[in-house]
Amino acid sequence: MSLDATARLANVKDSLKKFFVDNLHTTEGLYLTFDKGLSTPNIQGTAINQWVSINFGPIDMGTLSSMLLNIYCCTRQDSEGFRLAQLRDKVMGYLSDTTQTDGMKRIPLYRSRASGAWTQIGGGFVVQDVIESGQIDAPDETKYRILTPQLRWAAKI
Repeated sequence: MSLDATARLANVKDSLKKFFVDNLHTTEGLYLTFDKGLSTPNIQGTAINQWVSINFGPIDMGTLSSMLLNIYCCTRQDSEGFRLAQLRDKVMGYLSDTTQTDGMKRIPLYRSRASGAWTQIGGGFVVQDVIESGQIDAPDETKYRILTPQLRWAAKI
């Protein structure tokens, strides 16, 4: 018996990657990494001094599923952390929605495929809470903040 599309981890991860690539990379021009900790994106011939690293955290699959993400907003050559604050604000803007009465962002859930069109599955993710770290200074002079949103969605288990 196969899993319902709403309970497939591949669909969850692919949908979240699509959301962040479409918004943070394509719209905002930010460099992204996925599940690589604080690693700087490997862009040949380009010095990277600002990027976002998205790491998939624990997941609890059930009728009301939940997942934590760890989103690292990272900058270098940012002595006072001003660009880090701007980057944090930009990312937080995509995790909230002032047009919703509850302020919670909705992220579409897709049935992903290796080839062929993806189809949107009803509902999607709701960004329920975002826990935020303070500014952290790494030994290599990277400054970063960790945003940890909790996502919830209905799944058929």
